[in-house]
Amino acid sequence: MAPTPPSNESRSPVKMSPIKPSSSNTSIPERPSICTTPVTLTPRTSGETDRSVIGTIANVRKDTYKKDPSQRIFVGRSLRLEKIKFFGFDMDYTLVNYKSPAYETLMFQHTIERLINIGYPDDLRSFQYDPNFPVRGLWFDKLYGNLIKVDGFGNILVGTHGTRSMKPQEIEEFYPNKFLKLIDNRVIVLNTLFNLPDMYLLAKLVDYFDALPNYKKTADKSGVRSGDVVMSYKAIAQDVLSAVNFVHRSGGMKDYVLAHIDTYVHKADDMRSMLLQLRSAGAQTFLLTNSEYKYTNGLMTHLAGADWSQLFDIAIVDAKKPDWFSESTVFRQVDTVTGTHKVGMHAGPLKRGHIYAGGSCDALRRLMKFRGKDTLYVGDHIFGDVLRSKKSRGWRTFLVVPELNHELSIWTERHVLFETLAQLDMQLGKIYKNLDFKSTNTSQVEIADAVKAIRKVTHEMDQSYGALGSLFRSGTRTTFFATQVERYADLYSSSCYNLVHYPKFYFFRAPMMLLPHESTVDHLAKVKPDMRKTTQVITARQPALCHEDIEDDVVSDDKNNNSEVFAADQGTKDYVQKGAEKSGGS
Repeated sequence: MAPTPPSNESRSPVKMSPIKPSSSNTSIPERPSICTTPVTLTPRTSGETDRSVIGTIANVRKDTYKKDPSQRIFVGRSLRLEKIKFFGFDMDYTLVNYKSPAYETLMFQHTIERLINIGYPDDLRSFQYDPNFPVRGLWFDKLYGNLIKVDGFGNILVGTHGTRSMKPQEIEEFYPNKFLKLIDNRVIVLNTLFNLPDMYLLAKLVDYFDALPNYKKTADKSGVRSGDVVMSYKAIAQDVLSAVNFVHRSGGMKDYVLAHIDTYVHKADDMRSMLLQLRSAGAQTFLLTNSEYKYTNGLMTHLAGADWSQLFDIAIVDAKKPDWFSESTVFRQVDTVTGTHKVGMHAGPLKRGHIYAGGSCDALRRLMKFRGKDTLYVGDHIFGDVLRSKKSRGWRTFLVVPELNHELSIWTERHVLFETLAQLDMQLGKIYKNLDFKSTNTSQVEIADAVKAIRKVTHEMDQSYGALGSLFRSGTRTTFFATQVERYADLYSSSCYNLVHYPKFYFFRAPMMLLPHESTVDHLAKVKPDMRKTTQVITARQPALCHEDIEDDVVSDDKNNNSEVFAADQGTKDYVQKGAEKSGGS
């Protein structure tokens, strides 16, 4: 068996040979030497620990053994790459990366034209897409026309009405306790990259109708009214979703993209080498996309050559995810000349080089004879690709998050803000340290000043990412999107092509997740004797278990797991199902 590297971002000095692209002009940066920063140990008295030394050593380890952040794959659950026998890939925003904001601007403009065609005013043509405004993971409240960023429990972190930021008092007027439950007929979860122009258009339409002089706000604040005409925010949302679906289904926009492919699609120099090297290492690969054959063939031929289908053991188009993971439909072979589906169900073995449409996870599992834990599926759609494949089938998951490079650049460049926030938190902790239930409120002014300073720094941090802040957090609190990533993505990275920077036998090891009592209590803190549990002497022990191996074997695909799905499963079902049916969205 091949040797196993110690952990994600290995600490071993042994040099591993990653899967390298075949292109001769592509090189992978070498790891730096084991220790590039000198560590000076200062004298200390007996029993005393120099914490600065510990911190310095920790920093040396972080700086020395990490890859370039843009090349890294981050780990949510431990995974041994050598155990993966089947690699599945989505196409849109995974193998094929669109140029931003050019592609979003095109979708924005086509959707506006559709709205004008169904009766909206020509004034909408004056709208200009602003890529700095939208961020994935927001909820659109169809009742009040608000965009809100929430945490994993529905607690509201940030809110806007249209493009106008809402103050905390205003948020509480709409949402008592600053909380909103995820309800199908009220909330649209804007979780995908295809949703970014939709999000900004919804906000601009709310602004537009609120500002019309002949329209007044309704008494229940659910829309605006002019005489007998009521324009509710729910109706606006329905019209936008209908227009978006029309744009994706009609084919006009896709034909335009194919005709101007260099304007809207990035090159994929590593696609062929990555797929060929995965197969040369003994793994099988398959393509699973919602896009129809004509569009898929046009993009893949441009990026990987006319023989692109030979790069996959099986290629499936028109998959209709997320239903593909739970419903049973038939495979149909695609006529690659006409692009149509051949009549009748395909019952024989699936052949390399042939293209198939539809099908289901059950049918593919029978034909390819794989188990869920043997399969790593790579996609960008948190619901349609990652959540469903994980919850319904127990597949291992790799989420592509293109925004990650931007998030990391802010995380590193604006580190002073994060350090300031930590200092303010420590300052507040010092104020409270010696206070108890009997304390008077003499420290209220000092506490209020510290809280005000924390809010100011938090706001400045959020604005560094964009108008609506980070994809993953608001200040110290993680977002709904971050919670989904943490729960359902075994791996995540800015690009699926980062796989070329890791050997096929790599051990992706998840970092220890600390609970609050572990992350906030120093290992060197003194614990009162009466708080300690009596130490028991163990004379016999069972052999230790390898927790990473347990992690690999925890799920099985043989039985369909119909257990409760996270709140997002229900809250995004209708909208995501519509979005998944867009031929361009996978």
